[in-house]
Amino acid sequence: MAKNQSQPTLTILTSSDWVDYALMDSGDGRKLERYGPYTLIRPEAQASWNPALSSRDWQAAHAVFEPSQEESGGHWKFNKPVPPGWEMQYKSLRFHAQTTAGRHLGLFPEQAAQWDWIGKLVSSASQPVNVLNLFGYTGLASLAAARAGAKVTHVDASKKSIAWARQNQALSGLNDLPIRWILDDALKFVQREARRGVRYEGLILDPPKFGRGPKGEVWEFFKLLPELLGACRAILSQQPLFVCLTAYAIRLSALSLYYSLEELTSSFGGDIEAGELALVEQSAGRMISMAIYARWSQSRGKSNPNR
Repeated sequence: MAKNQSQPTLTILTSSDWVDYALMDSGDGRKLERYGPYTLIRPEAQASWNPALSSRDWQAAHAVFEPSQEESGGHWKFNKPVPPGWEMQYKSLRFHAQTTAGRHLGLFPEQAAQWDWIGKLVSSASQPVNVLNLFGYTGLASLAAARAGAKVTHVDASKKSIAWARQNQALSGLNDLPIRWILDDALKFVQREARRGVRYEGLILDPPKFGRGPKGEVWEFFKLLPELLGACRAILSQQPLFVCLTAYAIRLSALSLYYSLEELTSSFGGDIEAGELALVEQSAGRMISMAIYARWSQSRGKSNPNR
């Protein structure tokens, strides 16, 4: 059987430029990480191997997240003092981290590969770039795009996340850059933008598996992602620059995201790449896949997969 030349090649993206974050070790269903000066242990189902570091290294962690039976539920157990929040940095971006009621800390370090890619595309664009960041969380992708020269619209359904994102904007010294912070349901916002005739050169989408809008709107990934992408087609400019789509905690292949973007961008040419966002251990060099992604760009030059 002849090989289909259009078959995609999946790529693993890692971020090697971190100073304030490290995946120190993993194993026994957990990962040992450093966020700034604090070492934390969190569950990691994929780490089915044995830890490479000693038990003493693990016991020295500042805090451990102990999960409950509920999905993403649990609590932090503190072995050493950890402040309510602390500052971290990735290149020129500064932001706030903290141990939340869940297992998350306000950032996803593996996403740094996407921040670099977005920033490079925006800074090298020969046209003004309007970027829409949907499910924008604490705003690091928005800040990366704005710092590179884009006019950004950041949409999230959580008032707390938007407040956190604006704090990150101030920490990064970017208060003078054009970022609109919008509390809204992502799908409804895109549909209104289409009716208003607003167009964007860049789209960033990081939808959760399940969520609720500010007025109780229900978001279900498998049910609503096709509708959202269809609505996004109507707000893409005639000369779009990029679309970046990431999915977490979803029983789905990166191939699904690839073909979804192929359908969305079929009339624009350009390139699509897809694969996994991964963290690399300092201890033994093993990789842990954190998310799947697909991204399209008008540029013919693809980035280094290991940057």
